[in-house]
Amino acid sequence: MKEEITITVKDLDGNIHQLICPLEMGLSLKDICKAYELPMEAMCGGMAMCAICHCYILSKASALPEKGDIEEALLSELFTTSASSRLACQIQITAAMDGLSLEIAPN
Repeated sequence: MKEEITITVKDLDGNIHQLICPLEMGLSLKDICKAYELPMEAMCGGMAMCAICHCYILSKASALPEKGDIEEALLSELFTTSASSRLACQIQITAAMDGLSLEIAPN
């Protein structure tokens, strides 16, 4: 069984980061971006209240859980959303996400 996966993150300046993500810690995509000191804010602490951990999923979206009602509602209030928009705080890292690619959205 895998102990870690790799996720690719494109930051606001267009730089590409390869993140090694441990699976046993129960981290969210927001948590791992913060751990690597990427510019992903989370004013609400990951409670799905502020929507500033907005990101675009670039690949492997099928590996992600469905959006919940709260996530849908918050995303609907943003002007920069697309069909691939998600809140990074609402996505717990799983082995199925190995190779996932995402882009941090502008706020």
